[in-house]
Amino acid sequence: GVAARQTMTGGAVANDLAARAREIFAAALEAARPEWFTRESLEFAFPIPSGDAARRHWIIAIGKAAPAMACGALDFAASREIAVAGGIVVAAGDRPADTQSLARHETAARVGSPLLRCDGDHPLPGPKSLHAANELADLCEKVGPDDVVLVLISGGTSALIGAPVEGLSAKAYTELNELLFGAGLAIDDLNIVRKRFSRWGAGRLAAALAPAIVQQVLLSDVRFGDPAVIGSGPCVPDGFSADSVEQTLRRAGLARRLPLQVAAMLGAIIAGTLPETPDPLSPIFANVRPAIVGDNHDALQAAGTHALATLGPQTLMFDRELVGDAAESGREIARAVCEAAPGTCLIYGGETTVRLPDEHGRGGRNEQLALAAAEVLRTMGNDRMVLLAAGTDGTDGSSDAAGALVTSRTWDAIAAAGIDPAAALARCDAHPALDAVGALLRTGPTGTNVADIVIALRA
Repeated sequence: GVAARQTMTGGAVANDLAARAREIFAAALEAARPEWFTRESLEFAFPIPSGDAARRHWIIAIGKAAPAMACGALDFAASREIAVAGGIVVAAGDRPADTQSLARHETAARVGSPLLRCDGDHPLPGPKSLHAANELADLCEKVGPDDVVLVLISGGTSALIGAPVEGLSAKAYTELNELLFGAGLAIDDLNIVRKRFSRWGAGRLAAALAPAIVQQVLLSDVRFGDPAVIGSGPCVPDGFSADSVEQTLRRAGLARRLPLQVAAMLGAIIAGTLPETPDPLSPIFANVRPAIVGDNHDALQAAGTHALATLGPQTLMFDRELVGDAAESGREIARAVCEAAPGTCLIYGGETTVRLPDEHGRGGRNEQLALAAAEVLRTMGNDRMVLLAAGTDGTDGSSDAAGALVTSRTWDAIAAAGIDPAAALARCDAHPALDAVGALLRTGPTGTNVADIVIALRA
């Protein structure tokens, strides 16, 4: 179990709080089930009767929730007796169980050709992503002008089909992504830059599919559920000019660190010798219907409802955006729960950032947040508080954990295990430190992705 070693000596209260935090997190995950959300969204988008049912339909599902979202779309198609010609599913390490489930849904929907399964690289694009991007291009060529394409996008899409635009080398594209991620940019700023140089970002998928009808269902892992940001907006026009991209890079101190080929391309776009991204008024968007978006707010609402039902009227829910530096956010939330009244539950959702030092260790933003929180919780010196920080996709950065669950004893337990927790925090090396005391939260891939959730409880 999570935090087994640290809570065995932490007392019954801490054990009970840890269990309750895990239950609240589980309720949040249940509310973000991609299969159910996708089918319900398509039922809403295609009310009965609909003339679209007679057209050929294609499914493009990309992201960490792609297999489940594809199953939801196939379930919808089967219920309406809609002809699905084929499609593609691009996921992060698709598992046999997903493949079996997809096959069953394909049979029920009488799919003309089985959906192509591809794995992409994540969190940084790589060779598998380039292959998936090419397979997507091949599929787009099969779509007819009178067809309907169900574009199902979830978190991780930008990396999973990450490939350079024409004229940019794969090497330069990889270097750009490494630079952006290492700088700790907020996801909005990262995508302003990244999609500019991505083959399928900034409406370029819509361009490849036009004039077919496109219906998007988006499971958001970004702030405010902005369709132009989710997955780098493959079917949404770019709201930022090349000048805006350059300004974003300057604010982040990255303008002079760009790969030469990227800098040259950006300069050419600003000078007008290379084209901007597709214009919002372009006819390629004429048949792109309004996107349906599910996001972190749905998961937060479910978490809050479960907390109220199980913890009572003293529960307090904070649903404001969780943004900014991970360690500072962890300290802030820990201080808030330390100062709160007994019986309080604080719930936050969003996505923090981490600026990696040149020499860094292993661990994601949620582990960094939890370790920083543990230092503050330690000052209380009791077992009446816990904090859980986790990614709803079941992974945190490049680690094998979703996040961590810490108590007031965690910081000292790490030191007792022979690891300096302060040094681990400074090096962004939270993973081994938390692992040493059993504080990591390992859920395995959840099949969904609606950003991160932090739950802090005080008995």
